Amino acid sequence: MNPFTKTVVVIFLTTFSLASCKSSKEEEKNKEEETFVQKTEKAHHKEAFSAKEAIQFDIQLFFGGKERMNATMTLLTNSSKGLIVFKNGAKIIADHDKVYYSPDVPSEKSVRFDAYTWSYFFLFPYKMSDGGTKWENYENKESDHEKFDSQRLTFEAGTGDAPDDWYVVYTNKATNLIEKAAYIVTANKNKEEAEKNPHAIKYTDYKTIDGIPVATKWSFWEWATDKGLTEEIGNATLTNIKFIKVDANTFAPGSDFKTI
Repeated sequence: MNPFTKTVVVIFLTTFSLASCKSSKEEEKNKEEETFVQKTEKAHHKEAFSAKEAIQFDIQLFFGGKERMNATMTLLTNSSKGLIVFKNGAKIIADHDKVYYSPDVPSEKSVRFDAYTWSYFFLFPYKMSDGGTKWENYENKESDHEKFDSQRLTFEAGTGDAPDDWYVVYTNKATNLIEKAAYIVTANKNKEEAEKNPHAIKYTDYKTIDGIPVATKWSFWEWATDKGLTEEIGNATLTNIKFIKVDANTFAPGSDFKTI
């Protein structure tokens, strides 16, 4: 091999090596982001959950020591429809992007918030790879960061009711189950205002329902990037959890229902 040919080969191999290295790093980064979601969905048995039609449970929710909700929720596992039946018989129905509610709901002001928020917290492990979700690495600065894998979730514009919301999701390294998720709520406020008061939900007391792990207790906290959970502000208990079949009348609004 003459010197010129040898030089060309060396340059080619060096360039190829650098390109391959860059490509490998990009692929590894993408793989890492996908793996976080895939591992979490697998731990929560997303495939088995999605094969069911609907799930139903009772929820009792407290904030500031006062009962915020006492109701039975029925959710399609594909998250397209949901029903909340309060203890007084009042109903809220979410049907894709429409919400229907009976005139006797406890709080008309919070109807749309209630229709989507609590169901989203329940269904969160099964919606991580929904269209419009964007995941990125997150540097966990909390004192117990070694226990968790953490990533940050944002949304593409036009996704859902609140695309400016974001979440920081923590999964337990030992189980890959979601243990907590920090978040902001931009409903009725802009992103900058919401980021001044971030909260978090902590999932505990997982129980197996038809082979699928479900957190039966939630607690809500004030949250800070360097400290994590700081002050508990609310809690919820989920009971009578079961998978069910629904019919055409399950999510049908009454003739006197209002809509938003």
